[in-house]
Amino acid sequence: MIHYWLQLTFFKMGFWITWTIIPVLVEIIPSIISAFRVYYRGKHQVELEPPAKLPFISVLVPVYNSEDTLYDCLNSIVKSTYPVDLMQVIVINNQSTDNSFGVFANAQDNFETLHLSIINTEKGKAQALNVAMYNAIGTYVISIDSDGTLEPSALMNMVLRFENDSQIAAMTGTILSDKHQIKKTKSHRLRRIQKNEYFEYAQAFLSGRTIESMHNQLFTMSGAFSAFRRDVLYNTFMYNTSTVGEDTDMTFQIRQRLGDKIILCHDAIFYIGPVSGWSELYTQRQRWQRGELESVHNYTENKIGLGNFFDNFLVRRLMIDHTFMFQKMIWFFASIVLLFFRYSPVVLAASYILIYFLYVVVECLNFICVRTLLVKFPEERKFYTQQWWTVFTLPGYNLVCFWIRLIGTINMMVRPADWDSKRPNVEAKEVRKQVSSDFKEILGSYTKKSNNKND
Repeated sequence: MIHYWLQLTFFKMGFWITWTIIPVLVEIIPSIISAFRVYYRGKHQVELEPPAKLPFISVLVPVYNSEDTLYDCLNSIVKSTYPVDLMQVIVINNQSTDNSFGVFANAQDNFETLHLSIINTEKGKAQALNVAMYNAIGTYVISIDSDGTLEPSALMNMVLRFENDSQIAAMTGTILSDKHQIKKTKSHRLRRIQKNEYFEYAQAFLSGRTIESMHNQLFTMSGAFSAFRRDVLYNTFMYNTSTVGEDTDMTFQIRQRLGDKIILCHDAIFYIGPVSGWSELYTQRQRWQRGELESVHNYTENKIGLGNFFDNFLVRRLMIDHTFMFQKMIWFFASIVLLFFRYSPVVLAASYILIYFLYVVVECLNFICVRTLLVKFPEERKFYTQQWWTVFTLPGYNLVCFWIRLIGTINMMVRPADWDSKRPNVEAKEVRKQVSSDFKEILGSYTKKSNNKND
């Protein structure tokens, strides 16, 4: 009898382990290996040599209805450790309908030492940046979003990295949610979401993109904070105005088409406002998903296949991030279906607990890596460390983001590109309407067949 139950348990667990092996092989094991490599790099950081003379730089700030944040953004530039007399700051107003210009005028009056100017362009961030780039005169061109603020040493650290490595063509900084805004959030539930987002950004940049940067495989330079050699920019086709992922497209242009080097500057931090709720997260992640897929399609056309899995990291990234996405979906629904076939709920629960535990282990390793790379920023490191408990909620948060990305992939197949995606409540209403319509159609067809039989 005991032998029978052991054999049955082994069979059921063996079946489930077959499904479990997908996230283990694709995500968990590579993440564990990467975490150790990031930790080693964090412990062996190289000090950069300051140049004999600092170069002149151009800072571009695209603006669209940013009256609430623009002044703080410009103020963070002024408070930067980089000399203001070696900066050209261009504000690009792309059809704002609020008082953004008034805020700019106020900043121009208050920051008299700053070389500050404004350009009016057509609506669209990519279009705005393209116009400003032709007006930039600095050796390096750095773009930042108007709804965020720079850490004081961010610009200096970027320039030093450029000056110490002539092979670097472009770089992106580290994006983090503003901890001060998170602390001010009154809703406990929203604050919990924001802290998960904070951890997500910290680990994505200071762990994931650090690894990508080591092999010149950075997938996306963040549109919120990126820097370029000006002469490299002029060799590109500029920002692509036909995609919502113009930052990813620019990344591929520089690395894939020009064959140049792109890195992450981990000690150049840019703070953005935390997410306002699930609704904003939903539309944001769908836009990111569409941008990634559009850019990958343009640069991997006729190259998709298992034969290119090991040779082309873009193909590998696409298959892991997007092809296996549907495997995860099947894996998720299979657990529900198996219950109807009298599969052991205990075994299913045990498998979920096992996978959750493995993800927590990965998050713990990433937590250690991020703390190592934040050693130069004691205040940031302290806040990050105080939120250690987030490693236990992050797997659930990432699961929600996975479903949002999956919906984004499906929406991309049936909808044209749009910067402002539909809100989840709107999509839910459309789904209910469609299901109701389909149900009525099926019911009508069934009634019609019944009437024909009676006749």
